[in-house]
Amino acid sequence: MERIPILRMGHFLLVTIQVDLYDQLAENLESDLVHMVKKTQAKGVLIDVSAVSIIDSFMGRILGNIANMSKIMDAETVVVGMQPAVAITLVELGLPLKGVYSALNVERGMQLLHSKIIFDQEEEEAEAEGDDDDHSIE
Repeated sequence: MERIPILRMGHFLLVTIQVDLYDQLAENLESDLVHMVKKTQAKGVLIDVSAVSIIDSFMGRILGNIANMSKIMDAETVVVGMQPAVAITLVELGLPLKGVYSALNVERGMQLLHSKIIFDQEEEEAEAEGDDDDHSIE
């Protein structure tokens, strides 16, 4: 059975889709990615679609599902390298890809993931400090 490789890069998972996805391959990718987020405790998922020439409504829904499932598991998702025709098609199909961040290329996508993780860590630390203040006894 054909699979899309998922590479671990520090706190992130990198997926480079080099083929047009058919339904079963897309579903396998969705399942494999969610399991890898759990297994590696990844904080981010970067999906490179620069080689993909067509994303239909099913694949758009799969990308949205991946982002939502990853978010539930404390990981952000960034899709990079989208071709203009693909972006136009997604908009025309009415697929907003909620929860999916995007960037022009892998480098910018990694920068975005790094900034999201730093922001989330700072926010958690601020909340923890706020919780300490609420429970202090004077």
